[in-house]
Amino acid sequence: MRFLRQKLVDYALLMRLDRPIGIWLLLWPTLWALWIAAGGPPDRDLLLIFVAGVVLMRSAGCMINDVSDHDIDPHVARTANRPIAAGRVRRAEGVVLFVLLALIALALVWQTNWLTILLAVPAAIIAASYPLAKRWHSMPQAHLGIAFSWGIPMAFAAQTGTVAWEAWPLFLANVLWTIAYDTFYAMADRDEDLAIGVQSSAILFGRFDRAITALLQLATLGVLFTLGQVLGYGLWFNGGLVVAALLALRQQWQIRHRDSAACFQAFLANHRFGAVIFIGLLLETWPQGPVL
Repeated sequence: MRFLRQKLVDYALLMRLDRPIGIWLLLWPTLWALWIAAGGPPDRDLLLIFVAGVVLMRSAGCMINDVSDHDIDPHVARTANRPIAAGRVRRAEGVVLFVLLALIALALVWQTNWLTILLAVPAAIIAASYPLAKRWHSMPQAHLGIAFSWGIPMAFAAQTGTVAWEAWPLFLANVLWTIAYDTFYAMADRDEDLAIGVQSSAILFGRFDRAITALLQLATLGVLFTLGQVLGYGLWFNGGLVVAALLALRQQWQIRHRDSAACFQAFLANHRFGAVIFIGLLLETWPQGPVL
């Protein structure tokens, strides 16, 4: 019984349920898309499907990432105690759990429509291939950005039966944002990544890392502001963007010395960045809400 309890704990750790930051970072843009596609609160069943799907696919992604990085994680202080890296869970177990979670997510998507189901196929391929990106090219953060943005066209397809043009500037904004915050994450691991030969945007950007992440954050907000103007959004949405801009400035201050712990904290702070944008969108589109 004790062995079973420990195994379940290790499986939960493998899914990163103790570190929900990835769930939030995947959830916020998905909620942006659902609300914009619906012009307000989306269909309740679709909302539940996508929230559950976010949790499942983020967990599955963590599993396949740890399976792929079994030879890397033991050499990085922050990841050395992960269940597979530490030898508490076998790689085969991780693969089986990945397939199980992916199948459950597919069962959820099956409740939507054919366009959403078709879009789920590249979503699964992109998510499964992400762990290899750091071995293939120097911008795995862009690969993650596409993976974390694919729920946007899926949300539009599920809600409206089509992928409207609004999905693509939203997709672009989220890719830019993801590259920025995941570069903070990579900055925290830069020295160790260099030592073991893993590629990242932090290594690629070099001494321009702070300037480039600031431009990426600015571009994210610029795309969202432009989209909001075209859609006729007003004070609530723009107010959310202003608060997000202030949070971005704070993150830039946090990383000013490129301290590893501070860069990681700046990465974690992006949960609030995504949240305030959603709150602004929520208030902007609330049925019979105040018009300002």
